[in-house]
This record gives sequence, C-alpha cells and structure tokens, in this order.
Amino acid sequence: MNFFQQSSLFSFSLLSVAILMFLLPTISATHHSSNPKSNATDFIRTSCNVTLYPDICYNSLSRYANAVKYNSGRLARIAMSVSLAQARDMLTHVSSLSRQTNSGGAAAEPKTIAALHDCYETFDDAVDQMQRSIKEMSHLGTGEKLSFHMSNVQTWMSAALTNEETCTDGFDEVLDGPMKLDVCSRATKVKKFTSNGLALVNSFVAQQIGVSRSP
Repeated sequence: MNFFQQSSLFSFSLLSVAILMFLLPTISATHHSSNPKSNATDFIRTSCNVTLYPDICYNSLSRYANAVKYNSGRLARIAMSVSLAQARDMLTHVSSLSRQTNSGGAAAEPKTIAALHDCYETFDDAVDQMQRSIKEMSHLGTGEKLSFHMSNVQTWMSAALTNEETCTDGFDEVLDGPMKLDVCSRATKVKKFTSNGLALVNSFVAQQIGVSRSP
C-alpha cells in the first residue's frame, strides 16, 4: 500500500469516526423516544396537569406506566384505586384512634371523640363510594350507556371527596392538639389523592364526549 492509499484510508477512517460521533446523540435520542415506558410516563405527566396536585398525581401514578400505556380511562381507574388505598389506610388509622380513646388509652375531650366517630363514618362512606366508582368503570359501554356509567362515577367520586372534607370540618370546634393535627393532616393528604382521581375521571369523560361528537 503506497503513501496515497494509506493517506486516503486514514482520512476515510477519520471521516467515519466524525460521522459516528455526530450521529450518536441522534441515535440515543431516537432510542429514548421509542422507549414505551418513557413515552407512557410522559403521557401520565401531561395528563396530571389537569389536576390540582400534579406532582402528587405524577409521583403516585408514574410507577404504573406499563399498565397505563396511553389509556386515559385506565389512568383514571388506577388513580381511583390509589385514592381508595389511601382512604382505607385513613379509615384504619381513625378506627385505631377511636379504640384508644374509648378504652381510656388516650385522654380526649368529648368533642374530639365525637369528631373521630364522625370522621370514621364519613371515610367509611368515602371508601364505599370509591369502590362503587371503580366497579362502575369496569362496565363502561358506548353512547348513552357510557354517559350513564360515567355520570355515576363522577357523582360517587365527588361524594367521596365531600365526605373526606366533612371529616376535617368536624374538627373545627376541637381544641388544637396532636390528635387533631394528625387526623386533619392525614385527611388532607387523602383528599388530594381523591381530588386528583376525580380530575382524571372528569378529563376522561371530556375526552369521550369529544370523541362521540366528532364527525
């Protein structure tokens, strides 16, 4: 191989390396954008923008990206299930506090005991309403049937949120203290999850209405 051939080969090798270095970022970006889970998490992040608490929404739902894919109805149903789990935990916690106060294990004013009892009742109702909502989501049809089922879901999720708010309202006349702070802060957290679930349900309904009205 003469000098000119060696020189040409060396130049071609440099050019190949340069082209490869130029294309690597593009190849990497293309691979990332084609990642189904990455796209699904982006879908969840965008969908959560309709909620009042988008950070809580994304952080609690992004782990379900593989199950959600790009399905708004599935996302709403999972959000409701997450809300239900939070409400059940709250119900268990309030039940434990009520047993402690009733057994004399913790000093509590009559108003506190009454507020705990009412909080348990309202969260028990909220759990039942969310369970019914999730079950109703599994019976979705089309047209009038879809409107009927989704109306039920929206009604029950709204009622669940109202019940959770009633719990904290019941502590308005209770003296400030560790128990009041604990219950109200936990209930407020659950309300955020339920609010997000309802917002995603409403968003799904709006999308379905748009689809049904499209020519």
